[in-house]
Amino acid sequence: MLFLLYFLSASMIPVIDHILGQFSQDLAVDLGTANTLIYAKGKGIVIHEPSIVAQHKKSKKVVAIGSEARTMIGKTPLSIVTVKPLKDGVISDYDTTLSMLSYFVKKVHKKPGRRFTFARPKLVIGIPSGVTEVERRAILDVARESGAREAFLVEEPMAAALGAGIAVDEPVGSMVVDIGGGTCEIALISLGGVVVGRSLKIAGDTMDRDLTRYVRTRYGLALGEKSAEEVKIQIGSAYQLQMEKQMTVRGRDLEKGLPKSVRLTSAQVREALAPTIGTIVENIRDTINDAPPELAGDIAERGIVLCGGGSLIYGLHKLISKEIRMPVSIAEEPLTCVVMGCAKLMNNKELLSRVAIAHI
Repeated sequence: MLFLLYFLSASMIPVIDHILGQFSQDLAVDLGTANTLIYAKGKGIVIHEPSIVAQHKKSKKVVAIGSEARTMIGKTPLSIVTVKPLKDGVISDYDTTLSMLSYFVKKVHKKPGRRFTFARPKLVIGIPSGVTEVERRAILDVARESGAREAFLVEEPMAAALGAGIAVDEPVGSMVVDIGGGTCEIALISLGGVVVGRSLKIAGDTMDRDLTRYVRTRYGLALGEKSAEEVKIQIGSAYQLQMEKQMTVRGRDLEKGLPKSVRLTSAQVREALAPTIGTIVENIRDTINDAPPELAGDIAERGIVLCGGGSLIYGLHKLISKEIRMPVSIAEEPLTCVVMGCAKLMNNKELLSRVAIAHI
C-alpha cells in the first residue's frame, strides 16, 4: 500500500510541474558576480539588482537582498554583514545564493494582494565558461531548489554573442569579450560553439581592488568598496582623455584613523587600472594567436565585440584596437547582452539544445 502511494505521488510530480508551469513565467537569468539580471518571457528585463545579501552574522537570517542590501555596504552594525554570494562568477555561498535567487524568482511572479506564489519556471542561466563540473552542479541545484521545473546552463560568451546580435550558428568566426564583475570571458565562436576561449578571474572587481591598493599605497587612505567602484565609473579610463578629470574621494587615514579626503585624477586611476587591463589585452592577443588561420581572418575583417560593464571604461575599445590592430566595437546594450542572449535561447529550443552545457 505504501509502495503504491509512493508510486502514485512520484508519477504525479511531472503532471503537477506541468500545471504549475502554465502559470509561471519562463525566465532568462544572468547570475553575475556584481549584478543579477532576469528577463521574463513577454515582459522584458524585470530584475536588475546587485548580487548582494545582508544577513545576521550568527543566525544567517536574511535582512535585505539586492538594491536594498547594497545601500548597507560599509554601514551595518557588527551583528549584520553584507555578502556577495557569488565570487568569480561561481557560487561561493550556497545558502545565500539560494536565498537570493529564490527571492528574485518569487518577486517576478508575485501579484498584488496574493500572499503566496507557486512558481515553477523554466530557467536559462548564463555561467562563466571556465566553471568546473562541481560548480555547474551547484548552480543547477540552486536553480532546482529555488523552484525551477527545468534549468539550462549556457556559457556566458555564447549568450553574450547572441545578445549582441551576432549570428553564432554561421560558418564564420566572431569574437566576443565579456568583461563582467568577477570574470572576463574571451571567446571565438563559429557554428554554434566556442572554438577558442579563455575565462579570466580578473574583471571589474579586480579593478576596484587595484584602485583601493593604489590609494592605500600612495596616500595612506583606506578606501571603501563602493567608493572605489564609483571612482572607476566616474573617472576611470584605459586611454588618454582629451581633458583629464578629477574627483574627491573620502576614506580613513591609516596613520591617524580619522576621516581624510584626497583628490584623484583620471591619469592616476588609469595608472591603477593598467595592470588588469593589460592582462585582458594580452589574453585577447593570445586567444587570436591560438585561432585557426581562417577564423583569425574573419576576426580581422569583422572585428571584436565588447560587452559587460567593464567595456564601458572610457577608451578601452580604442586601446584594444591599437594593441591588437583590429577593429573593436562595443555592443549596443553591453550590460544586458548575457541575459538577452539567454532570452533568445529561451525562445529557440533547437539552438538551446545545441549550446546548453548542462540541464535538469
